[in-house]
Amino acid sequence: MDHSEKPKAIVLFSGGVDSTTCLAIARSEGFDPHALSFFYHQRHRVELESARKLVALMGVMQHMILELPLERIGGSALTGDIPVPKDNLPEEMGVAIPTTYVPARNTIFLSFALGWAEVLRAADIFIGVNALDYSGYPDCRPEYIEAFTRMANLATRETAEGRIRMRIHTPLMRMSKSEIIRRGIELGVDFSLTHSCYDPDEEGRACGRCDSCILRRKGFEEACIPDPTRYSPWNAM
Repeated sequence: MDHSEKPKAIVLFSGGVDSTTCLAIARSEGFDPHALSFFYHQRHRVELESARKLVALMGVMQHMILELPLERIGGSALTGDIPVPKDNLPEEMGVAIPTTYVPARNTIFLSFALGWAEVLRAADIFIGVNALDYSGYPDCRPEYIEAFTRMANLATRETAEGRIRMRIHTPLMRMSKSEIIRRGIELGVDFSLTHSCYDPDEEGRACGRCDSCILRRKGFEEACIPDPTRYSPWNAM
């Protein structure tokens, strides 16, 4: 089956472990994935370099990168002048919404994905949200995805006129980080090209100490798979 015969799907794609596995899953389920990434002036914009390399390696025909000035809104350690939290214990994550939460980020991202899906007449959007190994973000919960799906099916011409019914796929929702990594390995993902760190150094090396680095390292350890991450020698634990 060539690309023209496969149903199109929009995959929100950051170039990290979760979104890359999500992209591989979409492809394995017979979709023609169209990757959508965002330069939202995040401090870890090096993730976009990973995203570009990965879509080329994974044979994605179309990769769109949109620029959003979320640093003008601020309110997050990822877009504003707020320190990235470090050295938290995994069991402490998710107790409170952390400063790395970007206000309304998934709502903004999914809205752009919905717009592109309507133009492509694609009924499927994939997003790598997770309700287990997550940092307490409210826009990663199943009830949020269900609510956005209901809204999406009220919001567009294609759905209002009955040509498509939107589906938001969350294949990682109930998976641990180690399960996600194992699934990615099964699907041939090269995790050495992925980027997770919220606060990389000037060479793009991971700090090893932010929540995302800690969850990533824990995931590889529990999956019994060598961690291919390039850590900064000055900050790694």
